[in-house]
Amino acid sequence: MDRDSGPRVPNQRAPLHSGADDAAQLHFSVLGPVRVRRGAETLPPGSPQQRALLAALLLRDGRTATASELIDAIWGEEPPSQALAAVRTYASRLRKSLPAAALVTESGGYALRVGRDALDLAVAQELAAEADKARSAGGRSQARTLINKSLGLWDGEPLANVPGPYAENQRARLEEWRLQLLETRLDLDLELGCHAEAVSELTALTAAHPLRERLRELLMLALYRSGRQAEALAVYADTRRLLADELGVDPRPELARLQQRILQADAELARPVEEPTPAPQVTRPAQLPATVPDFTGRSSFVRELGDQLATAEGSVMAVSALAGIGGVGKTTLAVHVAHQARKHFPDGQLYVDLQGAGNRAAEPETVLGAFLRALGAADSAIPDTLDERAALYRSMLDGRRVLVLLDNARDAAQIRPLLPGTAGCAALITSRVRMVDLAGAHLVDLDVMSPEEALQLFTRIVGEERVRAERESALDVVAACGFLPLAIRIAASRLASRRTWTVSVLAAKLADERRRLDELQAGDLAVKATFELGYGQLEPAQARAFRLLGLADGPDMSLSAAAALLALPLHETEDLLEALVDTSLLESAAPGRYRYHDLVRLYARACAERDEQPPSEGEAALSRLLDFYLGTAARVYAIERPGDRLVDHLEPTGGAGLSFKDRHEAQDWLYAEANALLACVRQSSGPSTLRRAVDLLWAALDLGESGANSKQYEAAAAAMLDAARACGDARAEGRSLVTLSNAHLVAGRFDQADDEAQQALSLSHVVDDPLTGCWASNHRGVIAIYQNRQADGEQHLERAIADFRAGENLPGEASALCNLSRIHLAMGRTASAVALAQQGLDIYDAMGHALRGANARYALGMALTRSGQIPEATARLLEALDVFHDSRQRLWEGMTLFRLAEADIAGRRIAQAASNAEMALTVLRGIGGEWRRGNVLTVLGKALNGLGQTGRAEVCWREALAIYEELGSPESADVQALLSPATAA
Repeated sequence: MDRDSGPRVPNQRAPLHSGADDAAQLHFSVLGPVRVRRGAETLPPGSPQQRALLAALLLRDGRTATASELIDAIWGEEPPSQALAAVRTYASRLRKSLPAAALVTESGGYALRVGRDALDLAVAQELAAEADKARSAGGRSQARTLINKSLGLWDGEPLANVPGPYAENQRARLEEWRLQLLETRLDLDLELGCHAEAVSELTALTAAHPLRERLRELLMLALYRSGRQAEALAVYADTRRLLADELGVDPRPELARLQQRILQADAELARPVEEPTPAPQVTRPAQLPATVPDFTGRSSFVRELGDQLATAEGSVMAVSALAGIGGVGKTTLAVHVAHQARKHFPDGQLYVDLQGAGNRAAEPETVLGAFLRALGAADSAIPDTLDERAALYRSMLDGRRVLVLLDNARDAAQIRPLLPGTAGCAALITSRVRMVDLAGAHLVDLDVMSPEEALQLFTRIVGEERVRAERESALDVVAACGFLPLAIRIAASRLASRRTWTVSVLAAKLADERRRLDELQAGDLAVKATFELGYGQLEPAQARAFRLLGLADGPDMSLSAAAALLALPLHETEDLLEALVDTSLLESAAPGRYRYHDLVRLYARACAERDEQPPSEGEAALSRLLDFYLGTAARVYAIERPGDRLVDHLEPTGGAGLSFKDRHEAQDWLYAEANALLACVRQSSGPSTLRRAVDLLWAALDLGESGANSKQYEAAAAAMLDAARACGDARAEGRSLVTLSNAHLVAGRFDQADDEAQQALSLSHVVDDPLTGCWASNHRGVIAIYQNRQADGEQHLERAIADFRAGENLPGEASALCNLSRIHLAMGRTASAVALAQQGLDIYDAMGHALRGANARYALGMALTRSGQIPEATARLLEALDVFHDSRQRLWEGMTLFRLAEADIAGRRIAQAASNAEMALTVLRGIGGEWRRGNVLTVLGKALNGLGQTGRAEVCWREALAIYEELGSPESADVQALLSPATAA
């Protein structure tokens, strides 16, 4: 009997059971280099031929391979003379390295018996099969997740470096399957609305596989849905030309039909493909607030509104508008009805508080952005304008059954863009005003509760036993509350939390406030009187907290900010705020964050004006809040920019602010507080606070470059400039001009930015504020770069460098050096450009500047690209990209991708250049201004032209040319030169 003979076992594909502990830990990889692992241990796969044998056995899925089949797999038609002996040797070595019984011999051949989950290919196939089932059932998001997991198992070229014809054939088969998976995943991306993100990947894939028409088809669709119709048509033209030149054939019919549909602006192409039946498992928002467990009465309204919402099951959109005075229970009723109606709206429920009762009602554009994200739209797919967002919102709701609860609306104009507009959906609106001008709306006026309903609500909160014993007093209480639900709830909650009180005690307290209770009958004063009931029962410290917290303009407030405003320890502040939450006078927006309902805030401010002693305490509280934000923002600035002298020249504060363990924690605070911080800036425009507010804006300048907060930052800077001029404060005016100049620079409005920087520079000499002068000169130098005024820019930046050095401001000097590097680069002085950027980077690195060091790497990467040092340039730019992404600096993340595309073109990595340029367009969507978009389109056109996609390249260049001509930018001549040969061709 030869050495490999042995007992024959049945041909099986199931995992081993006997002695299977080791076998169960085995894991094999073929979607990359062939590897074998036992648990965490990597086993040696042996020689190339031994790996070929192992791969052939693994890919037979447990079936027996004869010796001749294995010889053919390893050597093909010309095996060595000792091939059979070699196969036996490889099998013997393999058996020694594997657990017992994993490799079996039968019928003169071999079989590898391990569980299917031990092979990465089998796992990938199972994930793909699950994805097919999920997609068939309508679960697009689930299918995409499963396919991504499957693709994630690939680790380079399958069966890498495995010899033999069998491995070569399997490599081709597996690579084809991977591409099919990619196409399916990308198709799902488009169905789910991720068009802009898909363009970058598809651009790279079409470059790598130029004759693969399905990828071209997906690219056309992605471009069309991204609003780039001309480019989509250019892709077809490029494809037709390529296929004719290479293969002598026309595009396949599917591609031609897509071209025709794009030419006809087929509306069906503009939205995701209709879901198959049953309904898909797409993003399903469930945003309704919790209904109150003690909801009472209102049965006729519940029935009326429920019946109206149910009509959305037909061919109409149901709209109901619920109106009534503040505190009458509109929101409580609407939320209760919405929960009961959920079964009619299986595709989800959207909710928003429109804050219509306050001075700053929610903007429809902002609300639509939040709704689109909740419905599954990616940030990059959300348009900039109100009309475009409303159109996309209606498109995403088409064919879905969604209930939209629009709470606390200001007027009909505010909510019209928020209405679904499609049959099967419904909108339920609450407002203090009747929506008589809202066409087609079912109007409902909500009045106070009946005495029976009011007593029932009171009883449910206080408890049956206490009310039964003092029913008459309970009736007195609800009557004194004017039968307003919110007033009843506040009074009952106070009583429920005080076990030593009787109902008659509460009734007596309310009776003592008869004058204010009389006001309950006077229209809007009912709201004020209702809150008076809760406010009058607060302890003195609670009442003070209630009054002072209401003075701040921010949408909410953190616990630490509240502690600063109240001048109290953190734990004591938390106790007070939680007590206010218990009385329903304050809401806990999230752990550690608090907010007022708009009407409660108005009441709290009225109380502060009436009750705060001395009256100046309100101003002092807001001053403390400003100090807290300034002190903390200064620490964030100092962590991001160690050694920067700005923190030494800020207005003094009464507190040091918060401390942070690292830059990430500091960034988290800054972005979490962005809205409240900017609201505090705008509120602090008086003579005593103006300078601190302006300095706070400067210390928080990262918000201006983040993309997410750029517009709010710019608005605050403009408001501070107006306030400074109104107060006649030249120092504050100069610093406001610096912040506003930077905001306009970020937005690409260079003429405005330069004018403001010039004014700031002049004022800095008048008021002797060298810091303002330094940064104004630096800004003017940067603006000159963008406007191709190199000589002016060099003069401004050399002045900035001298001034920064005089003020011993090393980070400022580094910034100006890096900007001067770009001036030298534009003037053709490449060597000095590299040296200057490196000098700036050395300063930043020596001082531990992560974010500003990324800016220096950005400048150095540009200079290295121009000097032909492409690997070094790419390395520096990739380092910068990581930091910008980590620091949430979308503007600079996008611009670094653009610079990487330039380096890729210089290094002849054309496909990578196209991919990076596309990613830059996606990241810069809505930020950076049209000039920067023109720059990216120009580079994208160069990359596409290099890939042979000349039609699409021409479209990009023409769009860039239109941008430059509208802005009057000199770059238009360069683009026209690029277009001339393309037009001639």
